[in-house]
Amino acid sequence: MASTVPVVIYPPDGDGGRRVRVDGTILGRAYSVLDVARFMQEAGLQDWDEMDVVRSGMIEWRGGGPDAWTM
Repeated sequence: MASTVPVVIYPPDGDGGRRVRVDGTILGRAYSVLDVARFMQEAGLQDWDEMDVVRSGMIEWRGGGPDAWTM
């Protein structure tokens, strides 16, 4: 089943990175909430910071929330 939210953060991989998908496109791997905030800024939400990422309902966290960066 496809996600109904525009941003998906996938489970951590063996290196502690999590793939970031925005509107169906993989933008890269994040290693922290700050990295996710930077991806969001690049996607057009320039004023986003780490707290926006943690609180946002438009982000689906798979395999753990914003505090899960290791397997």
